[in-house]
Amino acid sequence: MLEKINTYQERIAATQIADNNQLEQFKIEFLGSKGILKDLYGELKNVPNENKKEVGQHINALRQLAEETYQINKEKLESGGKTNADEIDFSRPGDSFEIGARHPLSLVRSEIIDIFSRIGFTVSEGPEIEDDWHNFSALNFPPEHPARDMQDTFFIEKGDAEWALRTHTSSVQVRVMENQKPPIRTISPGRVYRNEAISARAHCFFHQIEGLYIDKDVSFADLKQTLLYFAKELFGEKTKIRMRPSYFPFTEPSAEVDVSCSFVMPMVATFVSTRAGWKF
Repeated sequence: MLEKINTYQERIAATQIADNNQLEQFKIEFLGSKGILKDLYGELKNVPNENKKEVGQHINALRQLAEETYQINKEKLESGGKTNADEIDFSRPGDSFEIGARHPLSLVRSEIIDIFSRIGFTVSEGPEIEDDWHNFSALNFPPEHPARDMQDTFFIEKGDAEWALRTHTSSVQVRVMENQKPPIRTISPGRVYRNEAISARAHCFFHQIEGLYIDKDVSFADLKQTLLYFAKELFGEKTKIRMRPSYFPFTEPSAEVDVSCSFVMPMVATFVSTRAGWKF
C-alpha cells in the first residue's frame, strides 16, 4: 500500500500540465469522485488496524500534494502561463526614488556662502534663543531702545534672566569676537525673529546674513568693494550698488545699500536694500 502511494507521489511530482484539458484530466484522475485518492481511501479499510494510522497519513499527504499541484497549475494557466517568479525581470534596472528638491532659501543661502568663501570668509553660527547681553547690550542697544519693546521682540521667560528670540545674527558676531582674536573674516547666516504683523511682504521670522571683518588697515572702501563684489556675483556682472548714509546704533559709519534691478531702469527701483556699517 505504501509503495503504491509513493509511486503516485512520484507521478504527481513529475506531472507537466500544458493546457486546461490536461489540468482537467489530472483533477479527474487524482481528485475526482472515481479517482485514485477515492480508491485509496476505500482500500484503507483492508489495512490492518496497527498500520491504518501510518497509511492514512501518507494518503492525506498525497491528497495535499495533488491539490497543491492542481491549484498551482490552474493559477499559472489563468495568468497566461506565467508564475509570479516568471514575471520578475532581474535584468531590468531598479526603480529610482525621488528625494525631492532643496528649498529656494537653502539654495540662495548656499550660493551666498559660496560667494563669500571665495574671498576668505568663514561661516559662524550661534543660538537662536539669546540672552540680553549678546542680543542687545553688547551691540549698544540701551535699556530704553525701542527694539527692546514687546512689539518688536519675542521675549522668553527663563528664570530671572532676560531671554529672547534673536532679532539679528549680530549676536553671533559678538560671540565670535569674545572667543577669537583678529584678524577675523566671517559671515553669520541664520534665522531671526521680529514681533511684527505677517503680510504678503513680511513675516515674523526671516533669514539674515551678516558679515564681520576685523583686521589692520581696513577701511570703508573695503566694505564697499566687498558688497559690490557680492552683488555682481549674485545678481550679474552688470549689477550696480548705491550706498546712502544712515544711522545704526552699533556701526559707525553706517550706510544703506541699494542694488540695481535688471528688470527695470537701473537704480530707478531698488531690488534689495540692506544696511551696512564698519565696526571700530
